[in-house]
Amino acid sequence: MLGLNNFEKTDRKNIWHPFSPLAGNKPIGIKKARGVYLYTQDGRKIMDAVSSWWVNIHGHSHKRINKALSRQAARLEHVIFAGFTHKPAVDLSKTLKRILPKSIDKIFFSDNGSTSVEVAIKLAVQYWYNQGKPRRKIIALEGAYHGDTFGSMSVAERNLFSAPFNELLFEVDFVPLPKGDGAESIARMKELVTDETAAFIFEPLVQGASGMQMYVPEVLDELISIARTREVVCIADEVMTGFGRTGKMFACDYLQNDPDLFCLSKGITGGYLPMGITAVNERIVKAFNVEDRTKAFFHGHSYTANPLACAVANASMKLLLKRNCQQDIQRIAELHRAYREQFRFHDKVREIRHLGTILAIELHADDAGYTSNLKEKIYDFFMARDLLLRPLGNVIYILPPYIITDQELQRLYKAIDAFLLEL
Repeated sequence: MLGLNNFEKTDRKNIWHPFSPLAGNKPIGIKKARGVYLYTQDGRKIMDAVSSWWVNIHGHSHKRINKALSRQAARLEHVIFAGFTHKPAVDLSKTLKRILPKSIDKIFFSDNGSTSVEVAIKLAVQYWYNQGKPRRKIIALEGAYHGDTFGSMSVAERNLFSAPFNELLFEVDFVPLPKGDGAESIARMKELVTDETAAFIFEPLVQGASGMQMYVPEVLDELISIARTREVVCIADEVMTGFGRTGKMFACDYLQNDPDLFCLSKGITGGYLPMGITAVNERIVKAFNVEDRTKAFFHGHSYTANPLACAVANASMKLLLKRNCQQDIQRIAELHRAYREQFRFHDKVREIRHLGTILAIELHADDAGYTSNLKEKIYDFFMARDLLLRPLGNVIYILPPYIITDQELQRLYKAIDAFLLEL
């Protein structure tokens, strides 16, 4: 086994880590994880308060999910999903259709959040193409993040992440992120929606990567209603907000209008294996369910509906739907609410936001945004206390696994208070 120093040196020599500059990158070696904790090569025990990029909802190395993975590996590790099927995928499709709106008709499998969005965009555009009345314009929200593939970058905010590629991205019309009563956003939506508009895509109620920016259901309902006046396909990117994060199973459960397409990933497998889902309603399916083979949806991935991923997703869904897990979600939401209500505003705090299990504190910063100089100061402060709170620039946020205890949450709140005092 590599010694600690050699382990880290070999990593730096060989590996390119995501969202990290190559110069000065010093990743921390993890040897195991249990519950809400990561155990490092050098003996530290770090609380994972951001669910390892929002994917881990039941805690690390969960016994029931471990067993489901082991059992499935002994039966079937993978099979081509074109022309074949298997029980884990069929079972997962049944569960998803039970918890999604009744209008959802089909489940399309892919590999991650970005691909679930790519599939949704392609379905929306081909929906119009198949009917012989092509539409190509897409409307999205300012500040959006939908992934790092070209289609998902196109429907997202033009920023640091997309700058080298902006000239290659397709044109999209953007509506301001709703604030307050959303009057500006609603007015702009009315201007933009035409008979040329194919789709409207949005992160419902919470924009994750842009700093956990939040807006109210009533405004989103109005934006969807405006889109529906021209039969525009509405796409909900619930990659981050799905599976209980906002206090309900899906953020769209707060709405009166059901989207046509749902993009799902992250929490679906409990943080075990990559999976993307695009859930499609009857209206969209109908345009593809025809004899003309040229109107089929020619899209797929080598690991589509991987049986191992489906098996752990089924185990994760069973845990999620249990009463005690739903109670944990509400417990976390109540503790966040109580902390927000007693929060004493510091002159460095611009706003504190909360929805369900998500708590975000935005700090004032002249260089506000993902590259804010506050980012390293925040990260280093909490990591020195063995707390993983990877900030979004000048925004501190908590997005924990649902098994986190009251005492562990209180430890996080006290650490945030201490950080603000030090500022």
